[in-house]
Amino acid sequence: MRNLAELVCDRVRRRPGARFGIAGGTTPTLEQAAGRAMGATGALESAGAGLGRRVALIGTTSDSYLTAWMALVLAGAEVAMVNPDYPDELLAEMLAQLAPEAVVWVGREVSTAVAPGAAHIDAGRLDRSLLGLGDGPGSEIQLTDGFEDLAGAPGLARDRFDVAGWMHTSGTTGLPKFCEQTHEYFLRLGRFIADSMCFSEADTVLAPLPMFHINPLGYGVIGGLTGGVDVLGLERFSASGFWPLVRETGATVLILHAPPVEILKRATTAADAAGHRVSRVFFADADFLETFGVPLGFSAYGSTEAGGLCHIWNWRRGERPDLAEGMSRYGGRPRHEVQWRVDAGGEIHVRADRDGVLFSGYRRPDGLVRPFDDQGWFATGDLGRVDDNGNLVFIERASESIRVKGEFVPIGYVEQRFGTVDGIRDVAVWRRSNELVDDEIVLYLTGDAIPTEAIMAVSDGLPRFMQPSAAARVVEIPRDSGVGKVRRRLLNDVAVVEWIDLEAARS
Repeated sequence: MRNLAELVCDRVRRRPGARFGIAGGTTPTLEQAAGRAMGATGALESAGAGLGRRVALIGTTSDSYLTAWMALVLAGAEVAMVNPDYPDELLAEMLAQLAPEAVVWVGREVSTAVAPGAAHIDAGRLDRSLLGLGDGPGSEIQLTDGFEDLAGAPGLARDRFDVAGWMHTSGTTGLPKFCEQTHEYFLRLGRFIADSMCFSEADTVLAPLPMFHINPLGYGVIGGLTGGVDVLGLERFSASGFWPLVRETGATVLILHAPPVEILKRATTAADAAGHRVSRVFFADADFLETFGVPLGFSAYGSTEAGGLCHIWNWRRGERPDLAEGMSRYGGRPRHEVQWRVDAGGEIHVRADRDGVLFSGYRRPDGLVRPFDDQGWFATGDLGRVDDNGNLVFIERASESIRVKGEFVPIGYVEQRFGTVDGIRDVAVWRRSNELVDDEIVLYLTGDAIPTEAIMAVSDGLPRFMQPSAAARVVEIPRDSGVGKVRRRLLNDVAVVEWIDLEAARS
């Protein structure tokens, strides 16, 4: 296949009755979703959101959102997936880097001050009577009847190395950057996921996270289409309603991330999950597999820049590897088309052995910035190590690392250990400067009080360089609005309700 439109059209022909949409209620079939999407391609073209056009798609996951994404794919547009929770001021600054010719929004109207020269289109009306809203180009354009046959989709003309779209970084250390991705990038990622996780037509994949992230879109939607599975998303993740929905939909594969895994472990029980059909879960955690009776889990390493995913490993329930970083940080073996190395400073570098596997670069107003050296290596900014079997273990983002007495602290592992303490509802680890021994660890937590004795008991069971020097109780841990990743740099500015000096308590 050469492009995503070919992938969609092929899967509609092969499995028209497969479910494709939001879990719960009446989920559209793939044929229905594609039919609505095709019906909007002519109007998208008329509004300046068609073949080869740059389009920002901003909204929450819904059937309308997925229809809009598919319509833009079939129309041959280049789609930037954007976090809808960002304020308009930030969106305007971000999209100035991209200069889109259209903005398609779902669920929240985007001000015309965001990309003022672009058409502003309400995706909720793509399959109804009107296309556009607002005063910009493309407003008040009537829908056509669409194409009768998928063979007429303009997007089928796209080349494999044409731009398919962009996903942005989280922007925890600056303005979010748009990573450019080709059709080849998505097709090869989808095939890698479908093959690695053994997707088949007997599977139903549930990807409950926002679609502007690589996990739900790249692994769930595109990997799912590649494997011919039923593809389901969620408008909003809810721990209390999760397992009933998993049973109701017959989901066999879950595409998760660290925060929802931790939330489910804390807020739900084995009894809540009883009767599910899940056989595989992406983002392996030994306790999750054991508690909820899931036979296989997958850990991985990757990023939007690094091909979406460049290392993967599968675990069986009952396995508990002796890794300070924890099971979920085990990258494992590399993807067959990716080379890798860890330099003397501990930074992970990756290089593809063919074009289109990694991202193309960062999009800027004056063009594409390609952050590769002369040999094609990309410095990821992540710290890692090579284990005794020659496989990759991910430690932490270099910009978010904590180093105590020369040792890098496995942040995820430390957070997991303290997350089991009674009375702690949420937890994050960050650093403070120490003139003598690099950094010191500060434990940020939410709860009714700081359970000092329980924290000390857990701390005493850790190596000295992993023990926190202080604990701070806060009202809320700052997290990314998409996948819930801790925004560590903001912890320095969070108001502290209660503070305990653990070093003084030890003495």
